[in-house]
Amino acid sequence: MPSVATLAFDYVPALPEIVLLVSACAVLMIDLFVPEPRRHVSYWLTLLSVAATASAILYVFHNTPVRTFGNMFVADAFGDVLNFLTCLTVILMLVYSRGYLAARGLFRGETFVLAMFALLGMMVMISANHFLTLYLGLELMSLSLYALVALHRESGTAVEAAMKYFVLGALASGLLLYGMSMIYGATGTLEINRVTTIIFGGHANRTILIFGLVFVVSAIAFKLGAVPYHMWVPDVYQGAPTAITLFIGTAPEFAAFAFMTRMLVGSLAAVAFDWQGMLIVLSLLSMIVGNVIAISQSNVKRMLAYSAIANMGFMLMGFLAANVNGYSAAMFYVVTYVMSSLAGFGLVLLLSRAGFEAENLDDFKGLNQRSPWYAFLMLLAMFSLAGVPPTVGFYAKFAVIEAAVDVGLVWLAVVAVLASLIGAFYYVRIVKLMYFDDPVDKAPLAARSDMQVLLSLNGLSLLFFGIFPQQLMGMCVVALTRSY
Repeated sequence: MPSVATLAFDYVPALPEIVLLVSACAVLMIDLFVPEPRRHVSYWLTLLSVAATASAILYVFHNTPVRTFGNMFVADAFGDVLNFLTCLTVILMLVYSRGYLAARGLFRGETFVLAMFALLGMMVMISANHFLTLYLGLELMSLSLYALVALHRESGTAVEAAMKYFVLGALASGLLLYGMSMIYGATGTLEINRVTTIIFGGHANRTILIFGLVFVVSAIAFKLGAVPYHMWVPDVYQGAPTAITLFIGTAPEFAAFAFMTRMLVGSLAAVAFDWQGMLIVLSLLSMIVGNVIAISQSNVKRMLAYSAIANMGFMLMGFLAANVNGYSAAMFYVVTYVMSSLAGFGLVLLLSRAGFEAENLDDFKGLNQRSPWYAFLMLLAMFSLAGVPPTVGFYAKFAVIEAAVDVGLVWLAVVAVLASLIGAFYYVRIVKLMYFDDPVDKAPLAARSDMQVLLSLNGLSLLFFGIFPQQLMGMCVVALTRSY
């Protein structure tokens, strides 16, 4: 029987996940006794729970990897940084979404608990050191997101989006399981860090391994929304309530990036030459298709969906270098993309109100006349997504393009620059509508003080880290260097 000290050692690395799980169960039970007029109690308990989880991550921060639970769970600097950023993203999402959810009858315990379980799934994915742990985290996150999309039962488009998301997500899960089973058949292990050792030792069946790799990369591409596995992204972004779209378009990107890194870098680095060829195709198609189709969109959420597809194409360029510099550039890109998307969707939520969804481009007309400050924040978000200096998005695009050039993929770097120029059109179009057109809607913009402060800090951070990107880039380099 294991001693108390051994059990403590096993559980301490997973302290943040344990705190979040206990908190989610507590909020679920407490919400049963909270009357409808005092629903804000559940909201504040959720915020407190996620903040406590973030504090636990900092408390147990790991400079060297620690594997526990029979090598199924790993706590390292890479996972701790991504887990902390994911918690911070969920906190911002909850603050930005409060007014929107309250106006649509979604400000209730089910929303908060599902968000917490989705966050738990992301954290389990990020800290997985075993194929089964990775899959369990993925399913916990995915099922929670499906339910969140369908939570607005009065909306036919939301229910339709949830069904599409569920069916296509089930297909991707099947691809992933099949790929994992083939990798297990080729190597004889399900532990992520042991797969590389077996491949390097020449003890793996290469034919079966490559087949498994194809299915795993396909599943990764689906979770990232890369072309040609992008079909669900625009429909889900448009159909889901905007607050849930904000959630889906930000925090899960960290989990998907960790999923990709654990599988390709931690497990299949020995066959990097094979997955590099697949990623080149995915990156190229995503950048071109995402940016070109986004130009024709009149719905802002749908436009941002195709923008997400294109941005994931840029992020994939970092992996093509197959070295720490490239991986850190990709991680930096994901962080800056999530920061920019939070600000952009936050402004969309701010413009929306009871009975009105700010989903069309015309809804941004004359925003500068209604509120110069919010127009400026939206300008920063659009410029960052487009990669216009001095915002942080410019440095992020420069970093991944440089990573591609360093390994001789100059032609792909040229395509990326041209795709950025195409993408700049639909981002600048919103800026033009805000500053040069007369407002169609002259209703005053109202937001809680906490949202105003956090949204302003979020927008200004895009400018700050664009001028001083070294700290953020250094964090990504250190996290990956200490873990891989």
